[in-house]
Amino acid sequence: MIKIIDISSLKKEYFGKRVVDIQSLSVHDGELFGFLGPNGAGKTTTIRILTTLTKPTNGKVLINGFDVVNGPYKVKSIFGIVQQHISLNSV
Repeated sequence: MIKIIDISSLKKEYFGKRVVDIQSLSVHDGELFGFLGPNGAGKTTTIRILTTLTKPTNGKVLINGFDVVNGPYKVKSIFGIVQQHISLNSV
């Protein structure tokens, strides 16, 4: 099966505080995946990393084989997201 999302050793820290720590996670083509957890669990930060809006502190994230850090334009061309609440990202 083709891995659409492939995460390994993902970490994100802000001011020395670790907010994301995922050892490994894979979502294969055709799978339905829900991202659930309590407030402050790092869901939004992880989604921001997956969509190239935030760079990880450490680790590797591939979206359909494209690296979110080294190939952000490839990732953006194939990744879509609909959030529960409308939010605008200012760049």
